Amino acid sequence: MDMLSGEAIAEAKLTDWRKLAQGLHARYLVDDFGTGARFVTAVGEAGDTLGHHPSVSIGTGYVDLKLVSADAIYRAGEGVEHVVEWVTQQDVDLARLITEIAADHQLDADPASVSVLELGLDTARSATIAPVWAALLTGNADAQGHGSPSDEIRDATGRIPNLWFGDADELKAPNQRFHIEVYVAPEAAEQRIIAAVAAGGTVVDDSGSPSLTVIADQDGNRAVLCVAETPATKAES
Repeated sequence: MDMLSGEAIAEAKLTDWRKLAQGLHARYLVDDFGTGARFVTAVGEAGDTLGHHPSVSIGTGYVDLKLVSADAIYRAGEGVEHVVEWVTQQDVDLARLITEIAADHQLDADPASVSVLELGLDTARSATIAPVWAALLTGNADAQGHGSPSDEIRDATGRIPNLWFGDADELKAPNQRFHIEVYVAPEAAEQRIIAAVAAGGTVVDDSGSPSLTVIADQDGNRAVLCVAETPATKAES
């Protein structure tokens, strides 16, 4: 299936879900493990019907779900196509169905609490160094370029954060090569920034706000707070 644009995802009005990084994410609150397990069983049966399933994590008081298609088609133009990890229509369809299942199980969604962490490494030689990081992080050379037309490292099992490579001047030593991107739901972004500043951090670049806000710690180490627009509200604005 073709990958969906941000506009198409927004128009789906998936109120329980937030588009963070490559996928759709949702958290549902549960009273106990048994309740979570029964919910996941129902989600699994729905996935069997559609031939597609989410990634699932059960913790104390919550069930986290991620929906992404491993075989989405990205059309780069002039007939060039890439197979990538991204949201497709089957993810949207299953997200809607899971929302209905959650309502049947009387579970509340907590979309403000979803979050995704990615690592960035600035380099002028990503093709050269990527195999080292693929082997070190996942033990699998196929993790290089998995689900991406770039040299990005993605673990197919989701055990580690994605590692992507940013451009850097080979002759100029940057102050910080490694940095992180923290994806949060739009309604959580302002409080996350306030908390970081209250803890001693500094907003060093908010020119891309609200989508991107660069925050530094007291030693000058930087991270980027990334915000996707709320699917439920963007289409209504």
